[in-house]
Amino acid sequence: MRAISGTCPLCQRHTQLTFHHLIPRKVHKRNFFAKSYSREQLNRGINICRPCHNGIHRCFDEMMLAKHYNRLEDLLAAPELAKHFSWVAKQRTAD
Repeated sequence: MRAISGTCPLCQRHTQLTFHHLIPRKVHKRNFFAKSYSREQLNRGINICRPCHNGIHRCFDEMMLAKHYNRLEDLLAAPELAKHFSWVAKQRTAD
């Protein structure tokens, strides 16, 4: 997969971005998700920077992400992540 450059929607820094599945791949085959979502919905995601991506996965497990934080708006509204995104926004980029 080729790295892309752009603005992270979480910290607003212009840097290299990674793809974050809004519904983690680990839960795609579970009955609830396989029956409730189309393949296209399961594969939706956002491009975010690596520090924000790491922070999301440190804060929440896959099931919590899949059920409660499966939209960009949900991630931005999560009080547990706000402090992390604010901290990342102040960091230098590697570009």
